[in-house]
Amino acid sequence: MRNDLAILLVASLVSYPLGLALGQPWLLPILNALPAYIVLVHRLRKGERGGAVRAMLWWAAALALVGTIAFVWWPAPVGPVVLNGPEYKQEMFTWIRTGVGREGSPRLFLPQHLLHLAVFVAIGLASASAGAILMGALLMNQMSYYVASLARAGVPAWAVTLIGWQPWAIARVAAFATLGVLLAEPLLLRLFPAAREKLRIGRAAYVMAAMSGILADWFLKALLAPLWGHWLKALLP
Repeated sequence: MRNDLAILLVASLVSYPLGLALGQPWLLPILNALPAYIVLVHRLRKGERGGAVRAMLWWAAALALVGTIAFVWWPAPVGPVVLNGPEYKQEMFTWIRTGVGREGSPRLFLPQHLLHLAVFVAIGLASASAGAILMGALLMNQMSYYVASLARAGVPAWAVTLIGWQPWAIARVAAFATLGVLLAEPLLLRLFPAAREKLRIGRAAYVMAAMSGILADWFLKALLAPLWGHWLKALLP
């Protein structure tokens, strides 16, 4: 494993106890995002688009795993520290128990997903993806808080592990991680023109991969969310 990736994973692990202990809502996602952005810039500066994408995918996986575990086992309530975490958890629990909500309705969830995508793209282009990575950390923590809340509510550990993180959410995370790298390039290549030639080819394949992940998110959510809600309703005390 390359040194920068190992450091990124360790920093992601440390960011949760540090952020939760300090107790400042905006500090946690900043601590999550900062090491990821440093690695992203480092790899793009060397002309390694594929390496940057792989690093962002590892980072997202680390946040999902470590964030969920930290939110389950932290000895104090974490709701005040996780921006929009309690609100998202309440929305999801209401949907699970009643079937009413955005999660199971493409008519309701597509506008929100399109808004998130538009904001992510705009912030990413304007900030060389610094803002996009921060937004990604915010959304990851929101989802991790919901999954941790399933465990805290008494859903069996095997079910939290297997169906807490839905396949459409995983597709969306992978798509946004890839897209974040692509959105960083226009501004970063002005700062590091030597990398431009190395990054000149191969972009289209990553654009297609990101768009495929976004479409998979929408399709899988429309297809599987009702079934997921039924399973979780049976498991949620």
